[in-house]
Amino acid sequence: MLKKWKAVALGLVCSLVLCACAQKTDPEAVKFKNDIENFCNSITELDSSINQIDATNENAPTQLLEYLDEVDMRFKTFAELDFPSDFDYLEHLADEASEYMTEAVSSYHKAFSNGSYNEYTAQYAQENYSRAIKRIKIILIFLRGETPSGDDIIISYENTEESTAELPEE
Repeated sequence: MLKKWKAVALGLVCSLVLCACAQKTDPEAVKFKNDIENFCNSITELDSSINQIDATNENAPTQLLEYLDEVDMRFKTFAELDFPSDFDYLEHLADEASEYMTEAVSSYHKAFSNGSYNEYTAQYAQENYSRAIKRIKIILIFLRGETPSGDDIIISYENTEESTAELPEE
């Protein structure tokens, strides 16, 4: 069971250590960059805590779910950030990431309900978790000034100053 928890947590660490934002000097951009860094740091800390859970402890599922609840709260806070105008086009991805994480955490709660473990529900939770992390990765790639690529990423340019990233319905 610890392996499954580590798999859940590993995705967070791998994707969020990439945190960076384009260097700007205006106060709005500096605040946004700090908010992004705080989000990434808090997720990294939660990941570390999840990885330290002793799977043999009878309270392990409860501990995991408490940490996941905190991850969900952090994603909700991330989705509420006011992105600078240069990055407005990413706000919908932040909202989607939060929605997927909320669904993932809710499903993990269901997977561990009634003192048992439902593998199918946990698999559904993992799929939503992966979707949330994927959106965060794309946001962070754009914030670093790069353009994400992949068969499942659609980027449209409405004009030369603005682009939109979208993922097909999963």
